[in-house]
Amino acid sequence: MRILEALALPDGPHRLMDVAEHAAVPRSTAYRVLATLTAEGFAENCGEGRYGVGGRLSGLGARIVSAMSAGVGPALHRLQQGAGGNTVHLAVRVGDHAVYLHKVDSDKPYEMRSRVGHELRLHCTAIGKAILAHLPRDEVEAVMASAGMPSRTPATITDLPALHAELAAVREHGYALDDEENEPTVRCLGAAVLDRTGRPRGGVSISTVTFAVDREELLSYVPLLQDTVHAITDLI
Repeated sequence: MRILEALALPDGPHRLMDVAEHAAVPRSTAYRVLATLTAEGFAENCGEGRYGVGGRLSGLGARIVSAMSAGVGPALHRLQQGAGGNTVHLAVRVGDHAVYLHKVDSDKPYEMRSRVGHELRLHCTAIGKAILAHLPRDEVEAVMASAGMPSRTPATITDLPALHAELAAVREHGYALDDEENEPTVRCLGAAVLDRTGRPRGGVSISTVTFAVDREELLSYVPLLQDTVHAITDLI
């Protein structure tokens, strides 16, 4: 599975050594697994020691995204329309980061650079902080130890005490705010999608630009955002 993830990274096809490094397996193991994946159509030998995503894997991914979109798409589109036509994202947690699964673009004359499949850090994004706020303290610290807390902007939280204080506020208010912590001029509102045990599966966010939407307007969308995450709980 880690080798499949490596194949799907941007800028492919990838060298055997890079696939092995990302998957944390010996090069000989990666070669054997890739040979099987290629024979089954999940990988493609692109020549010169490089491997890419095979047609069977692409088809599987497309079917999964299509099924997901059919379930959550209407709710996310309603959120986008109710939130002033601003960009809406759905992401799920994958280990120490999250991955965008769905995006409803803004109807404004500007757009967010995000894309489906893009990975996002947890400590400096609205979805990420919403996810972290519903994890045990020791798990938060383990995730940060693994992923690190690099500074993305001057507003990024880069130490654990400050992050824990922020997560306590997220739990109290029921939403997370990325106030130019991941990208300059971008402010996002996020809430976690929880499973039936209260564990975070992922999150939904509304993304705005600071020169067009002020903080108060963005926060006015909190009730609609919370209604949306509750509506899609069983769909992701």
